Amino acid sequence: MLDAALDRAAAQVNAAREGMVVIKAFFDVPTFTITYVVHDPQTRRAAIIDSVLTYDPASGRTALSAVDPVIAYVAEQGLVVDWHLETHAHADHLSAAPHLQQELGGEIAIGAHICEVQQTFGKLFNAGTEFARDGSDFDHLWADGDTFQIGNLSVTVLHVPGHTPACIAYVIGDAVFVGDTMFMPDYGTARADFPGGNARTLFRSLRRLLELPPETRLFMCHDYLPEGRDHYVWETTVAAQRRANVHAHNGISEDAFAAMREARDRTLPMPRLILPSVQVNMRAGHLPPAEGNGVVYLKIPVNQL
Repeated sequence: MLDAALDRAAAQVNAAREGMVVIKAFFDVPTFTITYVVHDPQTRRAAIIDSVLTYDPASGRTALSAVDPVIAYVAEQGLVVDWHLETHAHADHLSAAPHLQQELGGEIAIGAHICEVQQTFGKLFNAGTEFARDGSDFDHLWADGDTFQIGNLSVTVLHVPGHTPACIAYVIGDAVFVGDTMFMPDYGTARADFPGGNARTLFRSLRRLLELPPETRLFMCHDYLPEGRDHYVWETTVAAQRRANVHAHNGISEDAFAAMREARDRTLPMPRLILPSVQVNMRAGHLPPAEGNGVVYLKIPVNQL
C-alpha cells in the first residue's frame, strides 16, 4: 500500500544530519510529561511541543511552574517561537499553549481530527453554543502528510490515531515526536480505551511509525519509570522499539496486540486529571468562558467515564 506521507517522512530522516535539530527537553514530574523546545540553530526559529500548565485539582488553582523554565530557555537562547504544537488533546495535563503564545508569540496547532474529539467531549461536558467544535479554537489544523517549516527545518505531520482519533506525530529532521502513541521500549504503548480510541487502529499507527528508518530518533511525551529502571528517559530509536518494545516489537500480530491492549486497558483507572484536562485542551488550552459572576468553572460529569 502506498503511503506518500510516510515516504516523505522517511526521506526527510535520511536527508537530515545529526545535530541539525536542537532539542531541549523539560520533564514535569507531577504529570510525567516531557515538553520539548525544538529549534533551527541557523535561524533561531523554534517550536514548543506539548507544554504543561500546572494544575492542582484539590484547590482548582493553576500555576506556571512548568512553563517558566521553558520561557527562560527561549530567552537565553534568543529564539523566536513560531509554533506551539500539540500531539493530541491530552488527558493527563492541561496545555500551557495560550500562556506561552501570549508571552512568546507563535501559532497553536493540532491535528485536524481534533474536531471529532471536540464533538465527543463537547457533548460530555455539555459545552454551550460558544464552543464551536470545528477546530477554530486552534490557529492551525494539520492533515496527514502536511509539511511546514521551523526556520530551515522541514517538518512532516503523520496522523497516528488509536490512542485518540486526533493523535499526530511530528517528524523534524531525523527526530519524531510521537506523543502518547508509544512509550519507551520497557513500558510499551498508549492505552486505547478513551472515547474514539481503538487498539487495532493503534497497532497500525505503531507499525507505521516503525516503518521509518531504524536510526530515526523517537521522543516520548511521557515516561513513567517502570520497575527495573531508576531514572527517567524519553529518547529512543525505531530500531530499539522494533527490537524490544514490550507491546509492539517486531513479530507481534495485530490480533495479539489488540487482545493484550484491550485486556490491559480494562484494568487501568482513568487518569487523575482527565476531566479538567480534556475540557481545557479541546479548547486549545483555553479555560472555559467565565460565567455571569466572573468565575471560570470546570465541570465534573458524574458516572459518565
